[in-house]
Amino acid sequence: MGKYNKENIDDNIDDVLNNIDIINPVEISINKECDSVKKLLISKNRKYGNSALSPQRVFSKSSNIEQLLVRIDDKLSRIKTSGTNMPDEDTVQDLIGYLILLKIAQKEEVK
Repeated sequence: MGKYNKENIDDNIDDVLNNIDIINPVEISINKECDSVKKLLISKNRKYGNSALSPQRVFSKSSNIEQLLVRIDDKLSRIKTSGTNMPDEDTVQDLIGYLILLKIAQKEEVK
């Protein structure tokens, strides 16, 4: 197994992650943070159903993307007014999660 460079790391990311000795500390941190967001999204999806991408539409009839944009605006507003160090929630992680869901919704809309 050879060393990887920036050009081929994306094509071989699973192989690279299995060879931690060749990954620098920042790459390890990136992997941990991404795993944390992934666990949060999957946990919330199981807890609340697929409410972000398939909402019940009891009151709002807005598109999935529009509803996600409203949630993102709310998180940004909360960060602007209260900062990112709130004791009862991780607003940055929530924002990242909503941005990932937005990316998924945008890809599904194109299909």
